[in-house]
Amino acid sequence: MIAKLYTTLCFCFILFLISGHRLTAQNQSSKPNIILVLTDDQGWGDLGIHGNPHIKTPTLDRLAKNSVQLTDFYVSPVCAPTRASLMTGRYSLRTGVRDTYNGGAIMATEEYTLAEMLHVNGYSTAIFGKWHLGDNYPTRPMDQGFEESLVHLGGGIGQPGDYLNYHKGDSSYFNPVLLKNGQPTPTNGYCSDVYTDAAIDFINDKNEKPFFIYLSYNAPHTPLQLPQSYYDMYKDVDPSVGFDDDQQPEMSEADKEAARKVYGMVTNIDDNVKRIMTTLEKNHLADNTLVIFMTDNGPQQRRYIGGMRGKKGQVYQGGIKVPCYFHFPSHFSPDKTIDFPTAHIDILPTIAALCGIDQVESNDVDGINLLDYCTKPDKQDQPDDRSLFFYWHRRNIALYHNMAVQKGPYKLVANGEYFEDETAFELFNLDEDKAEKENRAKDWPDKKSDLHNELDDFYFEMINEPHLTNAPAAVIGTPHENPLVLNRNDAFGQEAIWSQDEVYGFWELDNQQAGYYSVSFKFLHPLPKGGDMKIQFGPVHYIQKNEQESSTEIVMKYIYLPAVRSQFTPWYFYGGWGNFHSVLPFTVEIEKEQ
Repeated sequence: MIAKLYTTLCFCFILFLISGHRLTAQNQSSKPNIILVLTDDQGWGDLGIHGNPHIKTPTLDRLAKNSVQLTDFYVSPVCAPTRASLMTGRYSLRTGVRDTYNGGAIMATEEYTLAEMLHVNGYSTAIFGKWHLGDNYPTRPMDQGFEESLVHLGGGIGQPGDYLNYHKGDSSYFNPVLLKNGQPTPTNGYCSDVYTDAAIDFINDKNEKPFFIYLSYNAPHTPLQLPQSYYDMYKDVDPSVGFDDDQQPEMSEADKEAARKVYGMVTNIDDNVKRIMTTLEKNHLADNTLVIFMTDNGPQQRRYIGGMRGKKGQVYQGGIKVPCYFHFPSHFSPDKTIDFPTAHIDILPTIAALCGIDQVESNDVDGINLLDYCTKPDKQDQPDDRSLFFYWHRRNIALYHNMAVQKGPYKLVANGEYFEDETAFELFNLDEDKAEKENRAKDWPDKKSDLHNELDDFYFEMINEPHLTNAPAAVIGTPHENPLVLNRNDAFGQEAIWSQDEVYGFWELDNQQAGYYSVSFKFLHPLPKGGDMKIQFGPVHYIQKNEQESSTEIVMKYIYLPAVRSQFTPWYFYGGWGNFHSVLPFTVEIEKEQ
């Protein structure tokens, strides 16, 4: 009897395990996993499938051939604006993001992100790589919907904003110190490999819940650092030859050497994407995982871009048209193309539709849902003509400077002064003139006028967006980030503020709890003795004499900061009013006294 009972219990236990496994599988199949791969400064031409005979990208070429290809896909001209639009489905100026530094790459915490949307709908969420939308609470990835994060600071590893790796110089991409869930963490290996390792570990550990991975490589952005084996693949290549006459790029020797390094960095990414795809297969997740591959803007240096005009930072095609592939063969029509204009703002609403999420919170999205075009093989009708807008300028957007509007095949580019200067406008029909060589503004005055009016309307709407007029601020006085370190990437002030010593700068701070703080100022170069360390924050102004010789750090202890939202302006003043010098700290650490 006991033996029979034991046998029955064992049988029931096995059925329970099988049942649990099936429930897990059903849960997995009900919601697709999502991996969004974004590369940095990889242009449209940096893929073999786009006609580049030099670059080796077999995995990405194969991915493209088995994906829905968005053949007319657009992003912003530079990094952070693209990332803000990608995360929100909104034009970046609505989110507070207007630039890549100078305080312009901080996304308002009120924005409802793709990660937040998926997380509240049952997803495990992670980011590995580049965030570039704010480095302090409440704008970090961990504050914006990501449960797990392994990211670098600022806009790039080793840039001034990334104070953890800045002093490593030409080796910053190797063994970088990254922020793991907000904590500085040493890593081993080449940065792109490190991010991929983390993503693979996350996939291996997350089989019970659907997951969203934002795998955001900072390659092939400068500094162009790569493992020697990948450079060796291209060291003897001349990247300026081998193309049709109308696509042959004009390249200096410096451009050629940069292209060799970029191609090696992209091939490394290709190998890492292969590792991701292999991991999905091993975990039996490939059929239920949407993999999106795209890049954030055009190339920074001159090289092959299919004969298009422009590069990173410009609103011509070479700066904003990039690859985008939706790989989901079990659900999407493989090897299908979406040929009408699409953009980064379309990613969030498309994913929302795929996951059955009807409401994407109160923030209005600018993008459209592309799901039907991916799932219905015969759907060819294009959505009603909509306008897409492009812009970029240091600090705030400048009227009629590096702006464009595109509607259907027609594109109006503005590159002039703020007043009505007819020579500043170029009108192209991209169906007839993909290289944007022939200005038809005088030939089609009505079309030029219509698009000009749309550009004006867009500009005046954007400059009044609340997150643009009230810049996002880092918050102190909470347990979420104490101490808090302010870096140069998020410093406002003089245009082109970067790593200079004598430059005017400040940080936007919101102190939510009045009290006493310890503030540490670190400088890039030794300071002369006898100067004054000064702080202005709201109504308070503090001055401390420096009695140290050749110091690179000054600490002001137990200073009272009121509960206000204001500019936090620190500077070291020396030399007297006849020959004064004012030095901005490289970083500022603020810690609330317990």
